[in-house]
Amino acid sequence: MSPNVEAFDRWIRSTFVALNTELEDLYFAQKDRSNVEGVGDALKARILEEGRGFVRNLMIEGNTDEGFDRAFDMLGDLGLYMAALRRHELTNPAREEKSPFHEASALGLHVGAALGVSPRFATSHLATHNYAVNGRQKSFTALPDEFLFIDYNTRGIFAYMRAADALMRIAPLGISHPVAETLFNDAKAALEDVAKFNEILFTKLDRDRFFYSVRPYYKPYRVGRQEYRGANAGDFSGINEIDLLLGLCRANDPYYAQLLVDKMLFMRPEDQASLRDAMRRRNFLDLFLDAAANEREPWFQRNARAFLEVCAAHGRTAAQHHDQLVARFIVAPSAEIDPRHLSQITASGPPLPVLLEALEKLRDLRMAAKRPEIGSRFADLERLRKLVRSS
Repeated sequence: MSPNVEAFDRWIRSTFVALNTELEDLYFAQKDRSNVEGVGDALKARILEEGRGFVRNLMIEGNTDEGFDRAFDMLGDLGLYMAALRRHELTNPAREEKSPFHEASALGLHVGAALGVSPRFATSHLATHNYAVNGRQKSFTALPDEFLFIDYNTRGIFAYMRAADALMRIAPLGISHPVAETLFNDAKAALEDVAKFNEILFTKLDRDRFFYSVRPYYKPYRVGRQEYRGANAGDFSGINEIDLLLGLCRANDPYYAQLLVDKMLFMRPEDQASLRDAMRRRNFLDLFLDAAANEREPWFQRNARAFLEVCAAHGRTAAQHHDQLVARFIVAPSAEIDPRHLSQITASGPPLPVLLEALEKLRDLRMAAKRPEIGSRFADLERLRKLVRSS
């Protein structure tokens, strides 16, 4: 790690966190907790100017790449800095045609283009590739609820990745292989872990601290002229590999294909390659239905039953995420804030009702809900269930 990269990283892990935490306490103490205008301006100026100094040094240094992880890690530091400027309303894509932070934009565009990823911080910077120093990982603030959110999101993501890995290992074996049942069971167990981690998070997370002090760092912001949506907890390939391999979502569905395109560059390159691999494979639901003539064979009964249990577990986690996290921690508090703050409340950019409609559609696809108008696999799963005898 070059001295300039190391210095920036130390600042991100220390002073940057302290300044953001102090600002969040000021915002949270107000009657209108969504208001950041004219609050803590001296602290905001320190974040802007101190960060700009580190960024300028990195610009002068030029190529900071000492291997992918180093460059990707530095891009995360830069992205955290730019996200904080957005959170504190030092920039806002709604009132600008391009980012006012030229050095940061140029550095982000250079590194992002070199790596093949979006030029802003992504979920992996705060989750799967968030390197801890002396027991402390990177964060925006020192607030306990932010660490709770980051840590349990990370646990959930790794559990999803375990499920995806188990399912991917079935593809070269085939659905009739004796080991397929074991791998389906492994995937189900991993998805049950997702639900367990979610339940702990939803029980312990303070609703207001999450809504007012954690989520605002995930807003869209501009890098150069382009506006990039906020990082999303779903920006990893595992959950989409599960969707595709199970057959609950399909890459030739225009809605779902657009979702994949929108998130592809928010993933690390190896995740992008893994997702493309899943997209080219036939899904297990279609394979089981094609094999319906073998319904009396022990392998069919055993493996199809295990497959259906994975589908049910995936649907339960989708419903849990939407009906608890989205409903309790986003929709409910949104109804309580001043309407003037609603226009830019979502991390993905569109108004809240538009976002909710899209999230409900995705939930219902993963649940295989009885909604033929969205391309749900409800009817196909029902056909398979009728082929599987009750034990």
